[in-house]
Amino acid sequence: MPVQSEPPTRDVTIPVENATLHAFLTVPEHARGVILFAHGSGSSRFSTRNARVARALQAAGFGTLLLDLLTPEEDEQDERTGRLRFDIELLAQRVLEATQWLASDQGTPGLPIGYFGASTGAAAALRASLGAGVFAIVSRGGRPDLARDALARVRVPTRLIVGGADVPVIPLNAEAGEMLSCENELVIIPGATHLFEEPGALDEVARLAADWFTRYVPPVE
Repeated sequence: MPVQSEPPTRDVTIPVENATLHAFLTVPEHARGVILFAHGSGSSRFSTRNARVARALQAAGFGTLLLDLLTPEEDEQDERTGRLRFDIELLAQRVLEATQWLASDQGTPGLPIGYFGASTGAAAALRASLGAGVFAIVSRGGRPDLARDALARVRVPTRLIVGGADVPVIPLNAEAGEMLSCENELVIIPGATHLFEEPGALDEVARLAADWFTRYVPPVE
């Protein structure tokens, strides 16, 4: 049996208000959707954890956009102050503008778009969904509580994945799930910590994400 080659990855730039963001875009042949990754605080498109999840989604037939929500200059500022990573309104606006870019890019025309958010990026994805026609959201170790004022208005099926040993974050996700008015599910992976570094934990995240996106992706016209 021939070995399938990995789909090509493009290093793309996305213009947003007052900035230009960098991202890795990978689109398998006959993709049925594309998933925008909103990275969490202190992370980037080079995140090995999200890259691993992205490869699993690509194998399931989804394109992926690993997006830096901050510019290199903003990253340096955030390293000193830690404030931009919690500016959910700014991050959500950038997720929304990147979504609009995806909808018009020649490599992803007309493909349904979903969001995969980690840590503070999950809050940005939830808030951005209010203005974007996305089909599903998955949060990994997310902080949906940081988008508290938007949760009741989210209409997109949302799966919240939390590690069983990530004790402070579990109640924040449980409360957020109660506030969401959309179809949602809280999944706790036993023994996993915030970064899901335990053996098999990240693979389970990838499986749960692929399952959720597969369940809700609409057919490509």
